[in-house]
Amino acid sequence: MASPSVLADDPELTIPSCEKGIGNVVLKPESPDLIDGVGIAPVVLWPDDRGYFAEILRVGRGLPAGFPPASTQVSAATGYPGTIKAFHFHRRQTDVWVPVGGMLQVALADLRRASPTFGRRNTLYLGHLRPWQLLIPPGVAHGYKVIGVEPALLVYVTDHFYDPSDEGRIPYNEPRLAYDWETQHK
Repeated sequence: MASPSVLADDPELTIPSCEKGIGNVVLKPESPDLIDGVGIAPVVLWPDDRGYFAEILRVGRGLPAGFPPASTQVSAATGYPGTIKAFHFHRRQTDVWVPVGGMLQVALADLRRASPTFGRRNTLYLGHLRPWQLLIPPGVAHGYKVIGVEPALLVYVTDHFYDPSDEGRIPYNEPRLAYDWETQHK
């Protein structure tokens, strides 16, 4: 990793200089390669002949257990195949993502200078084939690409109401992050 670049509006967050690639691919919730503070919990599906039921979250339990009920927000976003929505980060807000339809290639990058995993990138393939909750702490840049042929639906829960002053943006093709959005296994 080359020398990092401090974000102009936040001296605690820095865009690291990374080699081109996708970082560590996370294949299990307890992976030792996870960025510090990122959490994963499988979503249990209950299928039957009518379809399936998935419990997204319970207030006060699991990954969002510490989210204050008075400021917790639940939102949803759709994306069409091939769409990239990346990168953004939060200074104070924690997210829990639950992709409930389609498949996402999720990219994470640790921007926190004081983090033991500063500069690490993670890639996770989440959605109907891998139904996981994903906790993303403040200071971790995140984004996704919709993969496959179906649109994706992402339900996400945040511990604060939306506040534009909390959010920072980094272009999906930022050369210092050097995240490779191309198909890896051609």
